[in-house]
Amino acid sequence: MPPKPLSLDGRTLEGGGQLLRLAVSLSALTYLPISIFSIRANRTSRRASQPAGGLKAAHLAAVEWLAQASQAETTGMKKASSELDFRPLQRGSFARETKKKGVKGTEIWEDVCDSVDGSSVVRRETEIQLDSPGSVCLILQAILPYLLFDSPDAAGSPMDGTADMAQETTTGSVPLRVTINGGTNVSKSPSIEYISQVLIPMLVKKVGVPPISTQIIKRGWSSGRADVGTVQFDLMPFPRRSRLSAFHFTDRGEVTKMHVSLLASDSAARTTLKRIVTERLLARHPDIEILFPIEEDTRNGARLYLLIVAETSNGYRLGRDCLWERKSNASMLETVANTVTKQLEEELQRGGCVDEYMQDQLVVFQALAEGRSVVDSGEDRYATLHTKTARWVSERILGVVFDEQGTCNGCGFEVGEDFLDRRRTVWVVEEAAEELERLEMT
Repeated sequence: MPPKPLSLDGRTLEGGGQLLRLAVSLSALTYLPISIFSIRANRTSRRASQPAGGLKAAHLAAVEWLAQASQAETTGMKKASSELDFRPLQRGSFARETKKKGVKGTEIWEDVCDSVDGSSVVRRETEIQLDSPGSVCLILQAILPYLLFDSPDAAGSPMDGTADMAQETTTGSVPLRVTINGGTNVSKSPSIEYISQVLIPMLVKKVGVPPISTQIIKRGWSSGRADVGTVQFDLMPFPRRSRLSAFHFTDRGEVTKMHVSLLASDSAARTTLKRIVTERLLARHPDIEILFPIEEDTRNGARLYLLIVAETSNGYRLGRDCLWERKSNASMLETVANTVTKQLEEELQRGGCVDEYMQDQLVVFQALAEGRSVVDSGEDRYATLHTKTARWVSERILGVVFDEQGTCNGCGFEVGEDFLDRRRTVWVVEEAAEELERLEMT
């Protein structure tokens, strides 16, 4: 009998898009049905004529992709909807239906075969299209756990009784390419620079996820003239039956390098910004090595972006950035440089292994890992509202618990497992408690 959908109040804590993205992502991964109401109800709109909450285009794109990937039955999957029922098809039944076809899902994945023999699959590709510069990075955030822990190969899982030994040895070995069309540099969202220079290196080198590479085909901006861009992500999912090991972020080490990315509308602005940032960094860290991985022309005076990443001797990366969305002058260049360098210095003085924006993005990996994962966020650094929200969603769906320090004994999610089996015992207890409460009230 299918489990009753888990009800989630979209107004909880941060009450915005993160709750929605993570909840649907974990629902698709675990095949646990969910029902979210009051979606993004805590959000306000810049225009009185437009509704503040509900599903926006970027949220809808991620939800639709996950619904297709997990063959979910949905209600309310439309723009501006404040409620969403998301019921993935239970693992096993669909695997048996599609086993003969040799694919998982429907048409979201396209096989790219070897050009010589034409039969060996060398890569699987999928694409997500936005018609406006909604954040590419937030869409990636929503689908990444599913991509890593439930690859197209994982459908023929051991519990459905259809996986043969030959296929089992290659499970999870096919690389994935995900192309997302949208915004790369968008206000109130992580930039593609932050994702490629901070998040992905930390996930791969410190958390232990398989390699992920990023290629910007075209930039997309929310400032200046709205422009839709394209980013290509290549990754290798975890193989079936594998688990992510617990990770410990406890010894940051010394800051050894600074990576500075500059995007401005002309060479004079980039030169000025580069000079000011270099002076500010050397004033605080006289012996630091400063690298400039990106110096790029934005071709629009209302587009200015600065990211500074501190790299440590133990491989941690902490970043701070600023997207300036108005016409800039010399005074504004100095303001941006001073703001970002000051904020980064404040991060470093806390002594933690992660910056404010990395903290919440690690929560889902702590919850899915096997064992006790620890993340040192620094002195006097409390969990952000986004972090508290991510923990709340993970606890509700995965059954894990985070303590006040942010430590979590993860659920040890196994790629290809029937996670519903684990949760059935909990549901029986909860339903019994509800029935007892009902009887006591009558």
